[in-house]
Amino acid sequence: MKVGLIYTSTTPELIELVEREVKGQLGEDVELYSLQDPSILADVREAGYVTTAPAARLIGMYMQAAQAGVDAMLNLCSSVGEVADCAQDAARYIGVPIVRVDEEMCREAVRRGSRIGVMATLPTTLEPTKNTVLRVAREAGKKVELVDCLVDGAFGLDQDQFKARLTEAAKAIIDQVDVVVLAQGSMAYAEPHLEATYGKPFLGSPRFGAAELKKALERKGAL
Repeated sequence: MKVGLIYTSTTPELIELVEREVKGQLGEDVELYSLQDPSILADVREAGYVTTAPAARLIGMYMQAAQAGVDAMLNLCSSVGEVADCAQDAARYIGVPIVRVDEEMCREAVRRGSRIGVMATLPTTLEPTKNTVLRVAREAGKKVELVDCLVDGAFGLDQDQFKARLTEAAKAIIDQVDVVVLAQGSMAYAEPHLEATYGKPFLGSPRFGAAELKKALERKGAL
C-alpha cells in the first residue's frame, strides 16, 4: 500500500500528526510518499485567493504522485481544497482517489450542531473552509450559521504560543457556537486542550482525513 501526502506548507507537528493518523488507519507498513511545495500557499496568501499558477502546480503534484504509483492521496491544505474538488474527474479516470483532509471534518461539524465556529490563522483558509461547511450542510438539507474566528498573527508561532493564541481567541466565539472547526491541519494538536478548556467539541482535520483515505482505498478495492 502506497499513499501520497500532498502538502503546500508543513510544520513538524503537522507532519508527525498526519503520519500518525494515516498509519493508525492503514497500518505501520503503509508506504508514505510525501510531496511539499510551500510556494503554493505563499502565492495564495499573497494574492488572497487561489490563482492559476499555484492551482496548476498543485494539480501537477497530484499527477506526480499518481505517476509514482500511489494508490490514493490526501490533500492536506484547506486553502486549496477547491483545487482538489476540481481534480476529482481526473482522479476517477486514472483510478487514484484524491481525498480532502477537511471535508469529512466539515460534515461532522454539520452533524454536531447548527451554529458552527470556523477558526483559522490565515484568511485564505477561512473562506474555503466556510464554503465547504455550507456545501456539505446544503447536501445534508440542514441550515447552519457560521461564526468566524480569524486568529491573526498565530501562523508560524511555536507550539506553546500557538496554543495560547488559539485558546484566547476562542473566548470570543465559544458562547455563540455548538462546535468549532479548526480550519488548518496544523491547528489540530491544540484540539484536546481546547475541548478540555471550553467543554465543547473542537474538530481537527487530520484524523478525519486519514479515516476518509482508508474508506477511499476500501471503495477502490485496495484494502
